Amino acid sequence: MTLFILAILLIALLLIATEPINKMNKAAVAIFAGVTCWLLYISDGSFYIIDRHPFSFLSFLSSHAITATSVKEFIARFVFFDYLVQCANIVLFLLATMSIVEVLNNNGCFDFITEWLRTRRPKKLLWVLASLTFVLSANLDNLATVVLLLTIVHPLLQTDKLRKIYCSVIILAANCGGAMTVIGDITSLTLWSQKLVTPTEYFYHLAIPVVAALVTILFLLHHTLPSRIEFAQTHPPYRGDDTLLTRPQRLLLLFVGIGGLWFIPTFHRITLLPSSLGALCVLALIWIVNELCNRSLLGSDTMVQKRLPQALQYANLQNILYFVGICLMFGALTETGLLAKLNRWILETGADSYVIGIVMSGLSAIFGNIATLIGGIDIFHVSERLTVPAEFACDGQFWYVLSFATTFGGSLLIGGTVSGILLMRMEGISAAWYIRHITPKVLAGLAVGMLLMWGTSFLF
Repeated sequence: MTLFILAILLIALLLIATEPINKMNKAAVAIFAGVTCWLLYISDGSFYIIDRHPFSFLSFLSSHAITATSVKEFIARFVFFDYLVQCANIVLFLLATMSIVEVLNNNGCFDFITEWLRTRRPKKLLWVLASLTFVLSANLDNLATVVLLLTIVHPLLQTDKLRKIYCSVIILAANCGGAMTVIGDITSLTLWSQKLVTPTEYFYHLAIPVVAALVTILFLLHHTLPSRIEFAQTHPPYRGDDTLLTRPQRLLLLFVGIGGLWFIPTFHRITLLPSSLGALCVLALIWIVNELCNRSLLGSDTMVQKRLPQALQYANLQNILYFVGICLMFGALTETGLLAKLNRWILETGADSYVIGIVMSGLSAIFGNIATLIGGIDIFHVSERLTVPAEFACDGQFWYVLSFATTFGGSLLIGGTVSGILLMRMEGISAAWYIRHITPKVLAGLAVGMLLMWGTSFLF
């Protein structure tokens, strides 16, 4: 049965990697494969739980008869439920951050971005746009930042060539910014929720390599830009009557939203409660401040119009469902014990963290950064092992390398990240154009960042 589960996982990953060709929704494929893997696991569940959870199962049988139903009940309550809780924590966190970004956006808290981007000098625009995207992505949800910036930049630029370049810069800067903090991207959030990294140490180890890699990419793109930009004539977006908010009120909402998100790691450290609870608390607080600022509109019939297109909001939900499906697939395979055997074989070969990281970056380009990172976690995070090498323990060097490698590996090809797929759909950028104009720059940034990560590892 293990071979069947492995086969379904590999077929699903292949379909996900070839989504631009087969036109099958990656979230649907991941969810279907994840559920199928667990159904196959349950069909031979007694063998797996005796092999993987013998003491817990014997304790469970002390109050239950040995039947097929009791085996299924044990799997549902003590095996599958743990993976469900891990997924639910991250899903609730993402839903909360998506809602926070939407409240801020609907109240015009990001209108300053359009003002700052009004420059005729293309090289200045490159650095300003990348810096804004990088900072916002590090503080807000990665995909929400991409949606926000693409929505703003798309109508500003007249030519397709410039639009492709600058929108690609948004994706790269958002991926870099999201990889630098534990709340910035679904991959770093997964590492934090699995207690493999701590927020402060993660930031210290990733800041220098990520910034250096992004600067390298921007410097290489810097020389491909024209001397002047012609902006399209655009009108300010209509938001109903929420434009009545004053600039201090918008700054207050922005401070509460971003400040609250930065407080979530502290909330988790103090209370030891899940990070999703802190995100929900911040969401509730910003909703209260939003209603206080908009109290004159609460009794009126005017509805605040959403600025984010429904199609892009749907992309956020697809990203969440895709993540859940990937977690279910690898969770079922982990419970078969096959990944633990793979872990022992890799460690016996004496493979270095950076060698593994280079391999993972290549896999990320093909299968996507989320699937590769979750697979890396399930392979190298073996909780039942009594002695754990330092590089695979909490805040071990391997987890930083894995996060960096999957982030930039996923950016090597346009379909390697969810934000890249979103860019391909919105701007019609082909994989061939991306490989020709962007991939070499990303590869150079990956090399520079990996070298700096190796060099700075001796400082921490």
